[in-house]
Amino acid sequence: MQTAKGSYHNLAALISGEGPATPGATGLAGPRHSRLSAESPAIEPPIKTTRLIIVSNHLPLRVKRGGSGWEFEWDEDALVAQAKEGVPKDPPLEVMYVGSLPVDIGVEEQERIANELKRLYNCCPVYIDKDVKEKYYKGFCKQQLWPLFHYILPVSPSSSGRFDIELWQSYVKANKSFADKVVEESASDTDFVWIHDYHLLVLPSLLRKRFNRIRCGLFLHSPFPSSEIFRTFPKREELLRSLLNADLIGFHTFDYARHFLSCCSRMLGLEHETSRGSITLDYYGRTVGLKIMPTGVNPGRYLEGFSWDEFKWRRGELRAQFAGCAVLVGCDDMDVFKGIELKLQAYERLLDHNPEMRGKLVLVQVTNPPRSSGRDINELHDTVVALVEGINRKYGRPAQGYSPVHYLERHVPLHERMAFYSIADCAVVTATRDGMNLVPYEYVVCREGPPGDSENGPRDSMLVVSEFVGCSPSLSGAIRVNPWSVESVCDGMYAAVRMPLEHRRLRHEKHWRYVSQHTVGYWASSFISDLQRVTRNHVSMKCYGLGLGLDTFRMVALDANFRKLEEGAVTSAYATSAVRVLLLDYDGTLTGGASSHLGGSGHLPSASHSHHAHLASSGASPGSEAPSEAVLAVLRALTADTRNRVCLFSGRPKAELTEWFASVPSLGLVAENGCYVRLAGGAGGGAGEWEALVPHADYSWKKMALPILQQYQESTDGSSIEAKESALVWWYRDADPDFGSWQAKELLDHLEGVLSNKPVEIVGTNGSVEIKPQGVSKGRAAERLLTSLFAAAQAAAAPAGGAAGAPPP
Repeated sequence: MQTAKGSYHNLAALISGEGPATPGATGLAGPRHSRLSAESPAIEPPIKTTRLIIVSNHLPLRVKRGGSGWEFEWDEDALVAQAKEGVPKDPPLEVMYVGSLPVDIGVEEQERIANELKRLYNCCPVYIDKDVKEKYYKGFCKQQLWPLFHYILPVSPSSSGRFDIELWQSYVKANKSFADKVVEESASDTDFVWIHDYHLLVLPSLLRKRFNRIRCGLFLHSPFPSSEIFRTFPKREELLRSLLNADLIGFHTFDYARHFLSCCSRMLGLEHETSRGSITLDYYGRTVGLKIMPTGVNPGRYLEGFSWDEFKWRRGELRAQFAGCAVLVGCDDMDVFKGIELKLQAYERLLDHNPEMRGKLVLVQVTNPPRSSGRDINELHDTVVALVEGINRKYGRPAQGYSPVHYLERHVPLHERMAFYSIADCAVVTATRDGMNLVPYEYVVCREGPPGDSENGPRDSMLVVSEFVGCSPSLSGAIRVNPWSVESVCDGMYAAVRMPLEHRRLRHEKHWRYVSQHTVGYWASSFISDLQRVTRNHVSMKCYGLGLGLDTFRMVALDANFRKLEEGAVTSAYATSAVRVLLLDYDGTLTGGASSHLGGSGHLPSASHSHHAHLASSGASPGSEAPSEAVLAVLRALTADTRNRVCLFSGRPKAELTEWFASVPSLGLVAENGCYVRLAGGAGGGAGEWEALVPHADYSWKKMALPILQQYQESTDGSSIEAKESALVWWYRDADPDFGSWQAKELLDHLEGVLSNKPVEIVGTNGSVEIKPQGVSKGRAAERLLTSLFAAAQAAAAPAGGAAGAPPP
């Protein structure tokens, strides 16, 4: 957590006018051209078009090495490529892709290939050093972030998932390469940037430092873990703050968004707001929106495939092979989170308990090659192969050509995968944790088929889906199962196979209606529209960057009408004024208390419960402390000037303030947030007497309120009670944020019911519930001070002017 001290230097620069008030960037590329020509050196003036720069780890290209060099092909199946269909046409946006290539390109070829890819595909490759790329992707992304986001903690000392600072540095370095390429291609901070997935989580901060007003969205295609998991990550705050430097953050499900909001609340002290169906966070003057929407598929792509000869041939072959059998299909990566072994165990149990299904039920398991390596993957592979062999050995009928499990461990091309989907009676997804998983959507489209496809058979389908995948909430007709329960998955498979045809058709119609409407284009269009809406006022923002590193950088956004207080004007007015009134807040302003921290929207770092108990017993409030000698010296210097009237406001008891500021007798004091006032005197005038703003206040309500506060203190670990002369305060800043907030709401209702006829005000703030006499406030105390000073000025002017007049300016 950043302290106030860490940002004072930059804040001072901002106040003095040294900080940049407008964003800027260095190293910008010149105007972009769709065609490079050595014969036409003249450059035409560029037409200003707003760009949408889609940034992902890999460009949507297929790459292979041919006889004449590298060969590139547009990947129509890539999600970011299909997202282009949802880009709004009015106003038009020029779509550009930034990402890395899946192969290593020699340095001598990089510039030529970059120019060619930009000309042909509007793709801008990011070249990363091979060693950095290895540590960034296979090291940090796959061994540390991927398990963390899927709820796996590296509890073993030898685990590759243990945090490695070298891998983290490679991750940041790779993200900087992406940021440099975006800056190079972006014409201005009015362009839109859409970042995809966990590979680029620090990219928003890197871009925000270069373009303060950049319009940046990020969609996370993986799960987001609960705060109990995420808080174990050593660089948790850097990741959270970088995500918040985006303007719109997308999640597949509300669960993932809720986990993110919980992390922001518990680690940064940020609370969200809801308005008209949208969820927002205020982060240093910017509104950060949250988008909850699962991705979709492009049905047209699959329906078009029904006309491919290779699809027709493969589907006919599979129908003949599995004639007379009900077919279950699964398509997963070889990954520990996909639950392949759990699916096979449930299938074996299904055959164990239902002999009539043997010979009539087939499970086709398509397993894609693993995207990472390690001991866990090797163990999973051995377990899956052993289960497949065991089931086939146990229930297979070689003489009849029947194998209960058909296991394909290879890359399956699209046409073949579509063929499997089209003939399958049910798709089974048993992932233990998955961001989205589009297999059910693809299956539903392939079971629907194009209109007039008589070979596709009846339009019916069934889905057995894990409740831990992102697509589960959108498939209301699916049989949801707990993949960890073999019995639950087995029962789901049985119910799917035995489901009456009429019910299968009804469920299929419901799913097809959803999948055909919520396509990948619809998802992209909705996200981009929300990004445009959230950032519509960015052009008029005044932005100031504070801090340098990922852990200290903050971009403060101010309203267009904000006017910086000019130091010269203040100095001039101060020098020429006959009487100056200085009203100073103490707690968290003159002190180094936690509430003065610049990082975290007023969030207070946790202190120990024993520290709170000490504060409560001494009558202190959390975040307060005695003044330093430097503060006292400044106050003495201010009060030594006869033209100054200095008054300090605090929530502390008057006895404590009297003791602390005894060396500054001419200082005016306001204690307990306005209940007691000690007027300021001139230089050498000495301290005045304390007076109560509510002279005859009734404090009998304390006997009723104190037992209630004690009850809530006992039931809320980390809370404390502060007993003041005029008020009672229940503090819960060190309690669990959610539980403390719930208890505070209950306490407010409780006190309002018990003290409804008493002359008190019950005020709930961020971290406390205070009961105080009616009519007590700092504003009223300030009014009392100014009235006193005005009267003193009139009295001083009367002998000289002969009549009371207005005080000098």
